[in-house]
Amino acid sequence: MKLKTTLTALALGLASAGAFAQVVGVSWSNFQEERWKTDEKAIKDQLAKLGASYISADAGGSPEKQLSDVDSLIAKGAKVLIVLAMDKDAILPAVNKAAQQKIPVVAYDRLIEAPGVFYITFDNVEVGRMQARAVFEAQPKGNYVMIKGSPTDPNANFLRGGQQEVLDAAIKKGDIKIVGEEYTDGWKPEVAQKNMEQIITKTGGKIDAVVASNDGTAGGVVAALTAKGIKGIPVSGQDGDHAALNRVAMGSQTVSVWKDARDLGRDAATAAVSLAKGQKVAGAAAWAGGEKKVSLQAQFLKPVPITAKNLDLVVKAGWIKKEDLCKGVDMAKGPAACK
Repeated sequence: MKLKTTLTALALGLASAGAFAQVVGVSWSNFQEERWKTDEKAIKDQLAKLGASYISADAGGSPEKQLSDVDSLIAKGAKVLIVLAMDKDAILPAVNKAAQQKIPVVAYDRLIEAPGVFYITFDNVEVGRMQARAVFEAQPKGNYVMIKGSPTDPNANFLRGGQQEVLDAAIKKGDIKIVGEEYTDGWKPEVAQKNMEQIITKTGGKIDAVVASNDGTAGGVVAALTAKGIKGIPVSGQDGDHAALNRVAMGSQTVSVWKDARDLGRDAATAAVSLAKGQKVAGAAAWAGGEKKVSLQAQFLKPVPITAKNLDLVVKAGWIKKEDLCKGVDMAKGPAACK
């Protein structure tokens, strides 16, 4: 009986140690974007399935706080970190500290260029191409405005590079003229709105299309345009935010490139647990496409451009309810997905 009790205690102890070895610490830049709560739920659900535990910290948009957040997560027993970096350079001391303690780091959605980091995201250059293609198809000539992402996020330039690939020939031909181009600090919609207002003033409202780099900035752009009575011009975005998909249904936004955060969160959680166990991540490949050309193991997911023509995809996928998608839409003139 005593032996049985001892063996049971040993088994429980080993199980406990195994669970402790798979504590996953997640450092969020902030939760201002609607999508991060979706990502978080996907990560939590997948970790639960894999028998791992979740701890997290929200930096609230502060690169300085994110450094201390990582220290705190490590102190709480995190054996692997998932980091959504607020600032690609400011986060490096924390990443280096984790590496010294042999704690793997997953760069979540935003690139962190440091040896040993595992990078998981969607193909952001292709997202940029998809945004520009949709806008260009709707308006192949005229004055374009480029509303870029945060200057501290490498994705901003990946997106801009993809956009340029699509528009370059028309720009060189003179069919398209870029009359305004601004980064958006922190990806904040209110910053995008202010930048757009200034561009409208500078150009006298002579704007034919706006390539905005995500749905938050697109919301700021649409607000600025609407306030000046400018309607009907193509505007891009990404993330599949519910408000943006409603704007696509309403006709005030042309495209939202959908990056299913449920897939990204699930795959990041799976990768984190594999790395915590010292295993390779299935489906990963070597990649060195960053500014510093640091070679990393990376995994890229495929985005899907959502326009008025294929809005039914997000409804069928359970991403958004039809009533939320079609709120305020004129059913006689609205897209098929709302009929």
